[in-house]
Parts: sequence; C-alpha cells; structure tokens
Amino acid sequence: MKKILLTSTGFENDSIKNKFLELLNCDVSRAKILFIITAANNPDAVRILSKCLDDLTNCNILDENITIYDMHNLLTQDEINKYNAIYVCGGSTKYLVERIREIDFKPLLDNYIENGGIYIGVSAGSVAASGNYQNGLCLIKNNLDVHCENGTENGIITTDNDILLTDNQAIFINGNENIIFE
Repeated sequence: MKKILLTSTGFENDSIKNKFLELLNCDVSRAKILFIITAANNPDAVRILSKCLDDLTNCNILDENITIYDMHNLLTQDEINKYNAIYVCGGSTKYLVERIREIDFKPLLDNYIENGGIYIGVSAGSVAASGNYQNGLCLIKNNLDVHCENGTENGIITTDNDILLTDNQAIFINGNENIIFE
C-alpha cells in the first residue's frame, strides 16, 4: 500500500502531523528519516529548512535518526530501505526534478514506496511528486499547486483534476485513492 503525504507547509496543521505519525506505524524514538534538502538552493528556501527539521523533532524523531541528503550521490536501494520515511523539503521544484532525473532516483523511490516506505513532500517536494513535470516523480498524475489561497475541496479526488493546496491542507495517497484533508 502506498503511503504518500503531500503538503504545502509540512506539519503546521496537527491533523497532517497526526496522519504522519499514524502512517509511521513504529516507535517514534526508533524511526529513521531521510531528510532531502536538495530543493533548498536559494536563501528563502534555506531559511525554511529549520522549520522542516522542527516538523520532525516536534514529532519526537531523534536528531541522530535524521539523515540529511542532498541528492548529489545516488544511494543504493538497501540504503534507502533502512528509512521509515523520506521527507522532501521545499525550494526550487525545477532544480529538485533535475537532480531526481540526473541521479535516476525515481526507480529507487518507487521501489521504496511499493514496499511500504513513507514519502512526505513539502512545497517543491510535493510538486515534484505530482504530474507537473514529465521527468518528476509522478507519484500522482494530477498537476499540483501549493500555497494557494483557496484550495481544492476536501475529500476524494480523481486523477484528472488539478489540485490546489492551501497551507493547511494535504493530500494523502493511500493505494490508488487520493484524499485531500486539513
């Protein structure tokens, strides 16, 4: 079963944080997180990294269980599979998608997700997972826009609709069902 959580701003909304903890399905103190910072290639995005890191530590993920990864070398499938979740931060979606393609990260991530791994996207990490970019992750077919003033109505969505997320909403992909909630 796929366990994908796409957000505009991470765990600012407690229901999104609680969904992550529910998906984690293990003792939080032992959870290992791959923290991908690749998209943060400008000053505004770098400033947000500490907030993203706080998302995890506020869930009681231990600092020593968070591995920072910048996608400049390819991890092996075994290395990726040791993580309970992959948290992809925001910034430049275009740059993130270029790195995904250049290191051929998508097959590893697809295998990780198919085997029960959790993918959390924040801003660019969510857009890179959508259908917006042909060379992106395409974890959902829908085009996605984040940080919207008015979001798509909560509930189940079909694959042919564009999705707009406010900063309080998330998409939960559970198998083949896409659910927007806040």
